[in-house]
Amino acid sequence: MKLTVVGGGSTYTPELVDGFARLRDTLPVEELVLVDPAAERLALVGGLARRIFARQGHGGRIVTTSDLDAGVDGADAVLLQLRVGGQAAREQDETWPLECGCIGQETTGAGGLAKALRTVPVVLDIAERVRRTNPRAWIIDFTNPVGIVTRALLQAGHRAVGLCNVAIGFQRKFAALLGVAPADVHLGHVGLNHLTWETGVRLGGPEGENVLPKLLAEHGEAIADDVRLSRPLLDRLGVVPSYYLRYYYAHDEVVRELRTKPSRASEVAAMERELLTMYGDPALDEKPALLAKRGGAFYSEAAVDLAAALLGGGGSPYQVVNTLNRGTLSFLPDDAVIEVQAAVGPAGPVPLPVPELDPLFSGLVANVTAYEELALEAALRGGRDRVFRALLAHPLIGQYAYADALTDQLVAHNREHLAWA
Repeated sequence: MKLTVVGGGSTYTPELVDGFARLRDTLPVEELVLVDPAAERLALVGGLARRIFARQGHGGRIVTTSDLDAGVDGADAVLLQLRVGGQAAREQDETWPLECGCIGQETTGAGGLAKALRTVPVVLDIAERVRRTNPRAWIIDFTNPVGIVTRALLQAGHRAVGLCNVAIGFQRKFAALLGVAPADVHLGHVGLNHLTWETGVRLGGPEGENVLPKLLAEHGEAIADDVRLSRPLLDRLGVVPSYYLRYYYAHDEVVRELRTKPSRASEVAAMERELLTMYGDPALDEKPALLAKRGGAFYSEAAVDLAAALLGGGGSPYQVVNTLNRGTLSFLPDDAVIEVQAAVGPAGPVPLPVPELDPLFSGLVANVTAYEELALEAALRGGRDRVFRALLAHPLIGQYAYADALTDQLVAHNREHLAWA
C-alpha cells in the first residue's frame, strides 16, 4: 500500500507518521511519500519520520520529494494538509477582520473565506494531477476550511472525503469520562465542519443507550470548560457544541479576547520554529511532547481509521466524515457537504440517518451552508462582488458596510494568491 501526504513538510506530519507506525496492523503502509516544495523543512520532517518508523520496527519505506506528480503516482490514497501562504497568511486572517469588530479566525468568518480563496484552486490542481496518474486513488482532505474544500473536490468529481479531528477528540474525552473504550462511544455528531453539535452519545453503536444526559449531569463543568462555553448554556441547549460554536454564541466576548492577546498564528509560528529545531536532532526518534500543543489531537488515529476503511483493510465501521448530504439533512441541498456519522467502506461514506434537528441548530446550519456555496463560487470564479456576497451572507458578518470593508481588506492582503485580483 502506498500513501502520499501532500504538505508532508508540515510540523503535524510526525503525529501522522507515529500513527502509521503504531497502527500498522490496521493500515499496512509499505511506502509513505511526503511531498512538499519546502526542501529544508521536508528534509527535517522526513528524517524524523524515518527514525520513528525505525524505532517502532515498521518496515515501510519513507520517500521525500518536491515532485508532486511522482509523489502521487500509484498512490492508493493521497492526504492533503496544505497551508497556502503559510503562517504569515494565517496571521493576516486572524488580525485584519478585527478592525471591523469581526472574528479573526482561519476557518470561519472573513479569515476563513480568505483561506478558502487561496486554497481551493491549489487543491483542485493537485486533485486533477492525482486523477491523471491514478484515477482510483482516494483523496482525504484535512486542509481547512474542510467543508468548502471537500465540496470543491466532490463537485469536480473526485473520490474525496473530508476529515476533522473534532469528533474523535470528543469521542476520546467522553470515553475517558465514562470509563469505557473509545470504540464503545458512538456520537450523534451533526452539522457542518467547525459547526457541529453532539446531540447524543450512545454506547455500543448507533442503537445503543444515549448517555448524553448522564454526561452533562455528571461532567457538565468539565465539558463546558473544554468547549469554553458556560455550563448553564450547555444545560439549556441539551447538547454539546463544538469549540467553534463559541465564535457564534459568544462573538463579542471572543473579539474582545482576540484584540488583547497575541494571535494564535504567532504562537504556532514560534512553536513550529522550535519543533523544526527538535526534528533536526538525529537522536530524536519519537514525536516530541511539544507537538501536542500544536493542535490536531488524535489526528493520526482518525486518518488511519478512515484510510483503512476506504482501502478495504479495516477501520471502524462508523466514522464522522465530511461528505455529500444526499438528503441526510432534509433542509439542505443534496450537494451540500455535511459532517456526520457515516458507514465507511471502499465505495466511500454513506451518512447514517439523522433525527430532525432543532430549528435552533438547523437555522444556523442552513445559513452557513448558503455562505459556503457562495464562498466556493468566489473561490472558483473570483471577483470582488462574489467575495462581497459571501461575506454578506456569513452570520458572523451580515452587515453591508462590514462586508464592503472586509472585501477590500481580504483582496489587499491576498492579492498575490488571487489570480483575478
